[in-house]
Amino acid sequence: MQHLTIQNTSIPALGLGTYGARGATAREIVRQALQEGYRHIDTAQFYANEEAVGQGIKKSGVAREAVFLVTKVWPSNLDKKRFLPSVKESLQKLQSGYVDLLLIHWPHHTLPLESYLAELAKAQEKGLTRFIGVSNFNISQLKQALDMGLPILTNQVEFHPFLDQSKLYQWMREHGVSLTAYSPLAQGKAATHPALQSIGKPYGKSAAQVALKWMLQLGGVMTIPKSINPKRLKENMDVFDFELSAEDMARIQELGRRDGRQVSAFHGADWD
Repeated sequence: MQHLTIQNTSIPALGLGTYGARGATAREIVRQALQEGYRHIDTAQFYANEEAVGQGIKKSGVAREAVFLVTKVWPSNLDKKRFLPSVKESLQKLQSGYVDLLLIHWPHHTLPLESYLAELAKAQEKGLTRFIGVSNFNISQLKQALDMGLPILTNQVEFHPFLDQSKLYQWMREHGVSLTAYSPLAQGKAATHPALQSIGKPYGKSAAQVALKWMLQLGGVMTIPKSINPKRLKENMDVFDFELSAEDMARIQELGRRDGRQVSAFHGADWD
């Protein structure tokens, strides 16, 4: 397993995303992932699976301390009255006294950014989370967070070979903020893309493995592919025994487009 060292902590660079998995399905895929060697699990209040994720960790037999556990605060819980109580509720569901990383899931469309970032800092001060970060923040919003002196560990954003996020990625690299890639396989598009398939053949790797390796090889990137297929769990993990050439890295980079999003942007209509 490849790790990133961030804020003096070694974090598994490849994790399991759990969006869309609920109940017994979420519980079992988390259990299987941990037994396959995953040590980075990502969930969120919005996913409605924190309880199942917590059960999966328990059933896996892997010590809680060995798992880098991430959850996110949904926009409807970002106001001062709801923020910390919602985090404590998440911890109860996860059957854990803390998470390793707590993220703001989306910037709020009306609340001042500083107000809920201050609550995020309080969650860390109170020991509810070891580290703090954000998700779906642009450069301007990241600047505000860093200007507050907050130790932002990561910004979790849509990131894959078909979306050009180079400007955001470079800015984050320059300012010491890691990038966590969600939807790294572009909602399945990467698994069947001819260019990625062609690149993978000489390495004996699938198109999906090439896409994941490209991200991991960039530097400063963690990636959290989601899957409820045990076979895919193993395939996604099997990306640490080869290196893409500089030429292949460049070929993949050229696939990116500014309009390449595969996940619809959230507009906040039902936040409250």
